[in-house]
Amino acid sequence: MRILVLGANSEIGFAIAETFAHRENADLILASREQPALERKVEDLTHRHKVRAEAVPFDATEYGSHAGFYRSLEPKPDGVVLAFGHLGNQITAQGDFAQARRIVETNFLGAVSILEIVAADFQARREGFIIGLSSVAGERGRRSNYLYGSAKSGLTTYLGGLRNRLAPSGVHVITVLPGFVRTKMTAGLTMSPALVSTPDRIATDVYKAWRSRRNVIHTPWFWWGIMMVIRSIPERVFKKLNL
Repeated sequence: MRILVLGANSEIGFAIAETFAHRENADLILASREQPALERKVEDLTHRHKVRAEAVPFDATEYGSHAGFYRSLEPKPDGVVLAFGHLGNQITAQGDFAQARRIVETNFLGAVSILEIVAADFQARREGFIIGLSSVAGERGRRSNYLYGSAKSGLTTYLGGLRNRLAPSGVHVITVLPGFVRTKMTAGLTMSPALVSTPDRIATDVYKAWRSRRNVIHTPWFWWGIMMVIRSIPERVFKKLNL
């Protein structure tokens, strides 16, 4: 098995890569902008798990490079993990469109650009799987992160449509909806310790979802209940809450 991890320098992306290396002896293509850090991860994986791994440059918002990037991968991957993202700062982005644009482009447009290329290949081959990391933030707009949340909402809907399109070809698409995760992206945010997970926990849940061919998962599992409650709050009440 050969897996392409887009955004492999993210803690969650690398944890997923490591989990597949450990449990499936999977060969890995680690893709990200930061090559020195990625090369160190390749060395770590090959040393500890005895798998073949390589680091390749990839920029989610360099749309024009995506087709060439994917063509250069030989052999082509059996599965793709979409793990890149950009949280940004909601307050800053409200007054700076360049920041708002970066949030939306990284989390949504970049994903659409590369996954349409992957989807066409997998559909033609009638095999493969795609694991897309979205977020519970996309399940309801909140004042604290509605730019990030709206991009992730778009990604969730996109992955659902992609799953519907590719299912007849035998290609499986999994939507992953993590809650709070302790990573460099969330450093500095105020999060309830009881609700915060780790990249390794997310990776384990993703692997189990892949093994059981789940379609959509909340991780950790209790976020399904939390988001069900949040979605059920009437709008006239919700708009008064400071969430």
